[in-house]
Amino acid sequence: MRISIPISAFVAAIVGFGSTLAIIVAAADAVGATQVQTASWVTAICLAMAFETAWLSWRTRMPVISAWSTPGAALIAASSGFTINEAVGAFLVAGVLLVLTGLIKPLTQLISRIPASVASGMLAGIVVTFAINAAKAVPTDPWLILPLIGAFFLVRLYNPALSVLVVLVGGGLAAFLTGRVGTLPVPELSTLTLIAPEFTLTATIGLALPLYLVTMASQNLSGLAVLRAAGYNPEPGPLIGVTGLLSVLSAPFGASTTNLAAISAAICTGPDVHPDMKERWKTGPFYALAYLVFAAFGASLVAVFAVLPPSLIVLVAGLGLVSSLANALAIALKDDHHRMAATIAFVVTASGLTLLGVGSAFWGLVAGLVVLVLENFKKG
Repeated sequence: MRISIPISAFVAAIVGFGSTLAIIVAAADAVGATQVQTASWVTAICLAMAFETAWLSWRTRMPVISAWSTPGAALIAASSGFTINEAVGAFLVAGVLLVLTGLIKPLTQLISRIPASVASGMLAGIVVTFAINAAKAVPTDPWLILPLIGAFFLVRLYNPALSVLVVLVGGGLAAFLTGRVGTLPVPELSTLTLIAPEFTLTATIGLALPLYLVTMASQNLSGLAVLRAAGYNPEPGPLIGVTGLLSVLSAPFGASTTNLAAISAAICTGPDVHPDMKERWKTGPFYALAYLVFAAFGASLVAVFAVLPPSLIVLVAGLGLVSSLANALAIALKDDHHRMAATIAFVVTASGLTLLGVGSAFWGLVAGLVVLVLENFKKG
């Protein structure tokens, strides 16, 4: 055991949680969740991640790190017209699809055949709204927002992983000292709240299916790639199946899907953790411990977010997705042959189009794939 093992695990957990919690809160708000339901959402998803990471790391002897789907949360936050009950139903459907993907190998291969350019175009269309809204937050409170944007890019020069966390902590402290924060909540332990699922066709097509595709294409496949880049050779099925199963079990408490981590996993899988790759799996239990702590105080953390200035929350969510946006655009436009299809996927998704009650993420992916098929047909 080296001190670098728990340090890497705790850094990964804090960065992953602190830099994207605002997006989960925004997602919960978009589907009309109450503060109690939002707290249950955060608590349940943290518990799912803790159990997944601890079990899979111990079972495989690899640093298998799980996370919530940040692009998936952004997808939910960008949706409209869904209730929390419909959202829970969609989370259950997406979780079942993840379990089936883990059990049926051809499903994983089928998802991996979706061109990365088109999938990235859809993802860019989902997150671009948050980046735009972050820029729009400037005139609402320039004395608070502008210095935080400057701090974000300055810290990012030296440590990109901590840049959003610095904005959140620094912005919260500045807002408190300048009287922009309401009455701080009394710390309390979290509780879980059962939320009855409601299954509708529009929520299944417009929320569950895009959430499943985003989780697989931008999270699980990336997470597997991180493990392979670190020298491991994981069997995809069991890893995806376990995260899907925990997603199903946690969904009735409001939790959206969990999946294999990419950025957090990169912090826990490199040689800085331990020179012997066979010892790096021990980051898993420490990472799980951190998320058990987050789960215990999820209600208090959600309550703190509720009294922070809305402009700060919008800024943190937008800056937290800037890196995802840049990476998605780079992948989407990289291949000349797929560039038009990826652009159409981006435009349709970003438009917020709702057709037949189905949201823009689904139609963006469909439009991109149709354009790609047409262009390939012409070449043929």
